[in-house]
Amino acid sequence: MPTPFRRRGLLAAAGASLAAPALGQPRWPDRPIEIVVGFVAGGGTDLDARSYARALETRIGGSVVVTNRAGAGGELALAAVARAKPDGHTLGTTNYPGLLTIPIERPAQFRLEDFAPLGNLVTDPSAITVHAESPYGSLQDLLAAARAAPERLTYASPGVGSDDHLQLVLLQAAAGIAMTHVVFQGDPQLRQAVLGKQVDCTGLNLGAVLQVPDHLRVLAQAGAARSRFRPEVPTLKELGYPVEMASERGLVAPAGTPAAILSRLREATEDIARDPDFVRQLEGRFTEPAWEPGDAWFARLKRQEAGYRALWQRTPWAQR
Repeated sequence: MPTPFRRRGLLAAAGASLAAPALGQPRWPDRPIEIVVGFVAGGGTDLDARSYARALETRIGGSVVVTNRAGAGGELALAAVARAKPDGHTLGTTNYPGLLTIPIERPAQFRLEDFAPLGNLVTDPSAITVHAESPYGSLQDLLAAARAAPERLTYASPGVGSDDHLQLVLLQAAAGIAMTHVVFQGDPQLRQAVLGKQVDCTGLNLGAVLQVPDHLRVLAQAGAARSRFRPEVPTLKELGYPVEMASERGLVAPAGTPAAILSRLREATEDIARDPDFVRQLEGRFTEPAWEPGDAWFARLKRQEAGYRALWQRTPWAQR
């Protein structure tokens, strides 16, 4: 098995062979590669994309730029990638579960089949957070207040069908409460909303909370287990609510991208995901590296899609 250094050398050589025009094949990349992000700058998805972009540049010998197209819970960016020319010059970030839930809840501008997966990089559990001066010192306090005054309490999320939204949809159903949903475009706006006491609580990924922890109180998180970054914060399952939800972030290219270019991008993406420096950057943002190769990742998503369709039938989340 090649050492990491030897592997990078092989990848660089592969990149050089693709970049060099040979046998009439066009040079790739022949212009900057664009990574389209569906949320505002400064959020977790954006920061992951920028770390990936810097690492990709060193592996393909070309420039990589990040473009933010926030809106509709990430749909605008995903639609732009789905419609892009499949020539290896446009990539997109994905956010689970929105990648699955958006086409379920409405006539979306993309389908899972519109993408060629490169791989999943990150998982980050959803969390329920309030202002540090909030009267709600625990999740039970928050739920008791919501139960006493249906729909009076507000919660914020980055979009309908996002992991942060769905954790609260499921929690409301499990706890028998009703709250009012308020949508913001990304992590910085969500943090500002709760810090400015514009909302009672927010569904915000744990990593996004921990990057700016001052004046915030995390009541619970929806991961499968307690986080090593905040081991004192209980999971929703521990507190008696069968809710598990996290954001998964990966990279895709448009379906139909030439096989040779797609293979090169997948190899580079795996090399980046395993690079100790890239891993340190993810962990420095309090998120868990979660590499999963493209084909295995999308096979799992296709299996999970049926579960979300069943959930939509039971609890149409666009109404909550």
